[in-house]
Amino acid sequence: MSDVLKIIGAVVLPNVGGVINGIITRKNIQTWYKNLNFPSYRPPNWIFAPVWTSLYSGMGYASYLVWRDGGGFSGEAQLPLIAYGTQLALNWAWTPIFFGQRNIKGGLIDIIALTATSTACGILFYRVNKVAGLLFVPYIAWLSFATVLNHAMYKLNPESKAVTAPAAEEKKDVV
Repeated sequence: MSDVLKIIGAVVLPNVGGVINGIITRKNIQTWYKNLNFPSYRPPNWIFAPVWTSLYSGMGYASYLVWRDGGGFSGEAQLPLIAYGTQLALNWAWTPIFFGQRNIKGGLIDIIALTATSTACGILFYRVNKVAGLLFVPYIAWLSFATVLNHAMYKLNPESKAVTAPAAEEKKDVV
């Protein structure tokens, strides 16, 4: 039973950040995001929650496998788990940057670092447990797509800050 609880904890952990970030995202969909310019290949909004839930669950289970097979936090798993924590922090930071701060360029910088760190994490995981490393393949593929999407949005919305504060622009004209 102890292993089941550890697996549940490992799977729930990344999803906690996903739930919190979902709140930030929902607050900005109608007020900011819907007014941006998008490339033609942007998926519909409804797809993001189930994709992220499955990716977070997979990476969480992978972290358990590495922790289990790599001797916990002090064994062979130490560096892979540091990489995991780093990529998870970068993952969780993207939404507050992109949606919370409405900063497309900042989001792009973050997701580039996230994709690189996640790729390194997947390689390190593979060295400890092949299944854990392979669980990162769909995540890295999705991050690669999301990076391309974020870059396109940055190019299509060079003045995105102006979109966020039309009232502030009006006040400048009055003064």
